[in-house]
Amino acid sequence: MDNEALLREIAGYCRRIGMAESTFGRLAVNDGKLVSRLRFGGRVTLNTVERVQAFIEHHQPSARRRRLHGGNGNGAALAPLVGKLPAETGSARDFRFYDNRQKYLLFVNTCGEKWVVAQRVAMELANIHPRPPAVRLFDAGVGDGTVLTRTMRAMHDRYPTMPFYIVGKEITWLTPNSVTAATSMVWHELSLTGSTSHEFEEQITALQPFLSEHWRAKMSKTSGNPVYEKPVVLVIYRDDYKFLLDQVRPRRGATRADYDLVIASQPYRARASVEFKARKVVAPLARALGPGGRLIAIHSHGRDPGLEVAQQVWPGEDPFTTDRHQMLRAVKLELGSAGRDLNFNAYSDARSLFRYDMHTLPSEISDTIGTSTLFAAWNAAIYVAQIEDQRLSEAVLSGAYLDATRSVLQKHGGLWFWDESYVISRKRDSA
Repeated sequence: MDNEALLREIAGYCRRIGMAESTFGRLAVNDGKLVSRLRFGGRVTLNTVERVQAFIEHHQPSARRRRLHGGNGNGAALAPLVGKLPAETGSARDFRFYDNRQKYLLFVNTCGEKWVVAQRVAMELANIHPRPPAVRLFDAGVGDGTVLTRTMRAMHDRYPTMPFYIVGKEITWLTPNSVTAATSMVWHELSLTGSTSHEFEEQITALQPFLSEHWRAKMSKTSGNPVYEKPVVLVIYRDDYKFLLDQVRPRRGATRADYDLVIASQPYRARASVEFKARKVVAPLARALGPGGRLIAIHSHGRDPGLEVAQQVWPGEDPFTTDRHQMLRAVKLELGSAGRDLNFNAYSDARSLFRYDMHTLPSEISDTIGTSTLFAAWNAAIYVAQIEDQRLSEAVLSGAYLDATRSVLQKHGGLWFWDESYVISRKRDSA
């Protein structure tokens, strides 16, 4: 049995039973990522295939059971499994699709958004005016690191002899808000020795135990957002440049937030109110700009085949209700007099809007589209549209989501999305 045949069998079973695919993997073979690995061509042993088939056969609802349970057999099939399923916790109920790292990684590895965003960010390097002792950059949400890595390469090309001060976090100031958090803050410095990327990688990889112990997040009981368990600062620099970087390295208790460039790529959820986005996200980032600094913000625009997939399943779906013009007006209102030395640049559509595609070969989009391609496209569409898990479960049970995805891909010959950007810059002569 090949991967696609096995995937079809598992997907069909999960639709009939009303079971999440991750739950199926855990119960059948003790591997919650079984289905996602199969979709990306992962190999499984004959023993795993046999265990999957045995599980499906053993828990397959009979015709009599289907009649006793209203015609679909869900209750009968799930009854023997109830004791095996983990208890639902408050954090599990509140967990939102947009925070799911597995689905995020699937999206960033099948679509070119991060590459295109990095190109758009690199355009702003020609407009910043860094001041000694370093070029200061803040990435408001590092994700998988693709945007930051590519931006650093562009910075090195433009400023080959300048030191870089780069902060990758959701908080612009390295100062906790409370006394309790400040006293519990973990401050760790890694002084890289050697001179090759291989040596540096080995030392960074060796941080894993430290990160596993300290770099943890939990779900906020009030907002449902991920928050850190305790504040942690990790400072990394080259030991042989320690003397030259003395004025650049951050010190505990001595913080600065006058950045030359701030990257805010998808920094907020599309469905949040424009007032919330302005007050909690964009305005604080704008305040962190130094003289001549620039904040480039990027969010999904919609009106593309990706949204069309979601609208075929949920007619009228449109999470992208706030455009860049509304955002800039709200930020300017929020900042008030503090925004007098800022410029708010919406730009024309030709400069602001840019497109990125899902990676597919021409031969993959034809009369028959492979299951793996369909699943990747579906994941990308619902990830960008930020569809919550409850609605996803209902759509997957109906089975119509793959037909909707297939029809859109065939109609457009592929899948792509539009992003929208805007810039807030601080005047050079401000102090």
